[in-house]
Amino acid sequence: MLRHLRVTNFAILSDVTLELGEGLNVLTGETGAGKSLIVEAVNLLRGGRASADIPRAGASEAVVEAIFEVPEDLEARVGAVLAEAGIARSGLDSDDVLVRRVIQRGGRSRTYVNGVLTTAARLAELGALLVDLSGQHQHQGLVDPARHREIVDVFAGEGTAEMTDAWQALRAIEGQLSELGGDERARAERVAYLKYQVEELDAARLEPGEDERLEIERTRLAAVDQLAAGARAAEEVLYGAEVSAVGQLGRAARELDKLTRLDPTLDGCARQIGEARVLAEDAASTLRHYADRLEGDPARLGWIDDRLDLLRRLVRKHAAIDRNRLDALIARADELRAELHALEHRDERMVELDRARTTARTRAEAAARVLTASRAKAGRKLEREVGAALAELGMASARLSVAITTGELGPHGHDELELMLASNKGEEPRPLAKVASGGELSRIMLAVKLILRRADEVATYVFDEVDSGVGGATATVVGKQIRAVADHRQVLCVTHLPQIAAFADLHVHVAKHEVDGRTETIAKKLTGQARKDELARMLGGTATPRARAHAAELLEEARTRSAHAVPHRAR
Repeated sequence: MLRHLRVTNFAILSDVTLELGEGLNVLTGETGAGKSLIVEAVNLLRGGRASADIPRAGASEAVVEAIFEVPEDLEARVGAVLAEAGIARSGLDSDDVLVRRVIQRGGRSRTYVNGVLTTAARLAELGALLVDLSGQHQHQGLVDPARHREIVDVFAGEGTAEMTDAWQALRAIEGQLSELGGDERARAERVAYLKYQVEELDAARLEPGEDERLEIERTRLAAVDQLAAGARAAEEVLYGAEVSAVGQLGRAARELDKLTRLDPTLDGCARQIGEARVLAEDAASTLRHYADRLEGDPARLGWIDDRLDLLRRLVRKHAAIDRNRLDALIARADELRAELHALEHRDERMVELDRARTTARTRAEAAARVLTASRAKAGRKLEREVGAALAELGMASARLSVAITTGELGPHGHDELELMLASNKGEEPRPLAKVASGGELSRIMLAVKLILRRADEVATYVFDEVDSGVGGATATVVGKQIRAVADHRQVLCVTHLPQIAAFADLHVHVAKHEVDGRTETIAKKLTGQARKDELARMLGGTATPRARAHAAELLEEARTRSAHAVPHRAR
């Protein structure tokens, strides 16, 4: 849920902070006080576009910041979005997400999630899970048929993973078949080219690590005279010279042998010198044998140069420029052989892929049929439940229907879905965009949200004056329905109707006033008598005793209705 919101230098919102809670959070206040600006700020937190004139006059930028507490049932999906974007957890509670938008004058903005700079597009992906915004204009998205299949699928609750997997498998096989098809002449030319390349690489008899071994051997052969001279010189110093290391160590050993008879503690030092003498003799012998075996081999050196030149040429030709150059070339040779084999055995492979395509299509068709049946069942149930909700909202004669038509098989199955509305009895259902007025769309949207409240995967609902054009007994029903939505998800609702505000768990009053000749907005939590006074103002313009009494009645009625509808909820 949206736990904390702070907006600074955002039009008349100089510095407004809201601490919100579970259930129904209501914003009320006079028209123009800044309520819808707060909603606009929330829309920015879900990836909405920033207007050029947002920053307050005299400020270079506006800032919107929020802390979202992610519900347990959304943690996995939110975590996946964060991981894909390379964004770590917030460092606060593990299920919190920190979002910050900085909007500069002119419309440019910067977006941060958990302190990491990201894009508005990535925020929109995350925001779709955190906030669902429905308002005087945002609910127009309900008339978009592209969203209708998603609405029905969410209501069905069975998911489309099997259909998605089956479609992707089918498309992958069709892609392989497409690669094997094409122009016969081009394929023959490719086979000839591959044969030449593979024969050349096979003739080279490539061995892993061969280039490194040859480089070491070449260095040794090229320096054979230098190596022999150095080895003999070292052997001479150790053993052959008149004053050799072995001889000096021998004299030292003899001196210590005399001394250990006088002081046994020198016995260890005497042993070390004796061991050093033996090691020096062994090293001298090794150097002598090494130098005796060394001999130049111009033919071998020439062969190595030719071999290394061939390997380098093949590496350059096949672009195997890698730290393990020869290993990369060997891997490239394997790829060319595999491609050649596939082309030479094209007919066999096409038969194999054709069988696989048939199997994959059968699976996809089966998944599509399951989806169609699920959507038909969910559509009928959605029609009944939305119809009942619309009847409560004063649209008893309206009938919402789900039209399902069959199209080509695709990632979502065969079905094209569209929500249709018959506003009055006896009328044929028509697309929402053609028959629904703004007020009707508001009530249809509310009815759909009410029905989807348990299935919809979103943390917070925002309703911005969706009660427009509603009054009287219908206003109380709207309040009860918004209350029902809030019993399952957090709701932030902007309203001018006291019948709706009376259902709130948290009531915030938004007002504007002048400070040093400038207009600023303040948001204040209302409790007790202050809340009754605000409801009284909403009822009659002024908080008269009669209006206060009516406000008290509304609060009691809302409390009774809520307790009756949701007995498990502590009020």
